[in-house]
Amino acid sequence: MPIRVTLDEVITRKGIKARDLAGRVGISETQLSLFRSGKVKGIRFRTLAKMCAALECKPGDLLDYRFDAGDLADVSPDDEQG
Repeated sequence: MPIRVTLDEVITRKGIKARDLAGRVGISETQLSLFRSGKVKGIRFRTLAKMCAALECKPGDLLDYRFDAGDLADVSPDDEQG
Protein backbone atom coordinates (compact mmCIF):
# COMPACT_ATOMS: atom_id res chain seq x y z
CA MET A 1 0.00 0.00 0.00
CA PRO A 2 1.42 3.39 -0.92
CA ILE A 3 0.21 5.03 2.31
CA ARG A 4 2.96 4.93 4.91
CA VAL A 5 2.65 5.81 8.60
CA THR A 6 5.43 8.21 9.58
CA LEU A 7 4.45 8.52 13.24
CA ASP A 8 7.76 7.05 14.45
CA GLU A 9 9.68 9.85 12.73
CA VAL A 10 7.55 12.48 14.48
CA ILE A 11 7.86 10.74 17.85
CA THR A 12 11.64 10.64 17.49
CA ARG A 13 11.84 14.26 16.38
CA LYS A 14 9.64 15.42 19.28
CA GLY A 15 11.51 13.28 21.82
CA ILE A 16 8.37 11.69 23.24
CA LYS A 17 7.97 8.06 24.20
CA ALA A 18 5.25 6.03 22.49
CA ARG A 19 3.94 4.98 25.91
CA ASP A 20 3.49 8.63 26.90
CA LEU A 21 1.79 9.47 23.61
CA ALA A 22 -0.65 6.58 24.01
CA GLY A 23 -1.54 7.85 27.48
CA ARG A 24 -2.08 11.41 26.31
CA VAL A 25 -4.22 10.29 23.38
CA GLY A 26 -6.22 7.81 25.47
CA ILE A 27 -5.46 4.64 23.51
CA SER A 28 -3.62 1.48 24.50
CA GLU A 29 0.03 0.99 23.70
CA THR A 30 -1.05 -1.98 21.58
CA GLN A 31 -3.40 0.19 19.50
CA LEU A 32 -0.65 2.77 19.01
CA SER A 33 1.83 0.06 18.05
CA LEU A 34 -0.56 -1.35 15.45
CA PHE A 35 -1.00 2.12 13.94
CA ARG A 36 2.74 2.76 13.96
CA SER A 37 3.36 -0.49 12.09
CA GLY A 38 0.65 0.22 9.51
CA LYS A 39 -1.28 -2.92 10.51
CA VAL A 40 -4.60 -1.13 10.89
CA LYS A 41 -7.10 -0.50 8.14
CA GLY A 42 -8.17 2.87 9.47
CA ILE A 43 -8.02 5.39 12.27
CA ARG A 44 -10.76 7.57 13.71
CA PHE A 45 -10.38 11.24 12.89
CA ARG A 46 -10.80 12.02 16.59
CA THR A 47 -7.83 9.79 17.48
CA LEU A 48 -5.77 11.33 14.70
CA ALA A 49 -6.69 14.80 15.95
CA LYS A 50 -5.63 13.88 19.49
CA MET A 51 -2.28 12.59 18.18
CA CYS A 52 -1.77 15.82 16.27
CA ALA A 53 -2.63 17.90 19.33
CA ALA A 54 -0.27 15.90 21.55
CA LEU A 55 2.56 16.08 19.01
CA GLU A 56 1.78 19.63 17.81
CA CYS A 57 1.70 18.51 14.19
CA LYS A 58 -0.68 18.02 11.27
CA PRO A 59 -2.13 14.75 9.92
CA GLY A 60 0.16 15.00 6.91
CA ASP A 61 3.13 14.80 9.28
CA LEU A 62 1.94 11.37 10.44
CA LEU A 63 1.04 9.88 7.05
CA ASP A 64 2.76 9.82 3.68
CA TYR A 65 1.49 8.79 0.25
CA ARG A 66 3.38 7.65 -2.82
CA PHE A 67 1.35 7.72 -6.04
CA ASP A 68 0.34 4.36 -7.41
CA ALA A 69 -1.85 4.31 -10.52
CA GLY A 70 -3.27 1.01 -9.26
CA ASP A 71 -5.06 2.95 -6.54
CA LEU A 72 -7.44 4.24 -9.21
CA ALA A 73 -8.25 0.80 -10.60
CA ASP A 74 -10.77 -1.70 -9.32
CA VAL A 75 -12.57 0.56 -6.87
CA SER A 76 -15.03 -1.57 -4.93
CA PRO A 77 -18.26 -0.24 -3.40
CA ASP A 78 -16.71 -0.77 0.06
CA ASP A 79 -13.96 1.74 -0.84
CA GLU A 80 -16.44 4.45 -1.78
CA GLN A 81 -17.95 6.64 0.91
CA GLY A 82 -20.69 9.14 0.37
